[in-house]
Amino acid sequence: MIQRIQTIYLFIAFIITGVLPFIFPLWTLSDGKSYFFMENQIYAVLFGLSTTLSVLSILSYKKRQNQFVIGRLNIILNLILLGLFLYHSLNLSGEALVVSEKGIGMFLPIIAIAALVLANKAIKKDEDLVKSVDRLR
Repeated sequence: MIQRIQTIYLFIAFIITGVLPFIFPLWTLSDGKSYFFMENQIYAVLFGLSTTLSVLSILSYKKRQNQFVIGRLNIILNLILLGLFLYHSLNLSGEALVVSEKGIGMFLPIIAIAALVLANKAIKKDEDLVKSVDRLR
């Protein structure tokens, strides 16, 4: 399980969506307070689902096809999260009373998507290898 490269990529995605949002704020408000993902229930649920899907994908290492599908769902979930962040950042006007600066936390789904794409690529490579060995028998 751990010797496969996709497990490493999935663990990186787990760290990005499960640990780093607690450290890096999504944005900083005009009064200097950091806005973390826990302050919005939708962001908390989406980050939690993404983390859960990463763990579920790591644990389903014997079923590569299920692991691949879970990875795709996780990519879609992170795209939705990224879309919500973009929607929020585009709705924030520079003339508003509460001016905010974007934080590193808004870009975490991009890094998670990259790790998940690499994991799915490695899973697909493993699946193709198994199919080619089965053909030789």
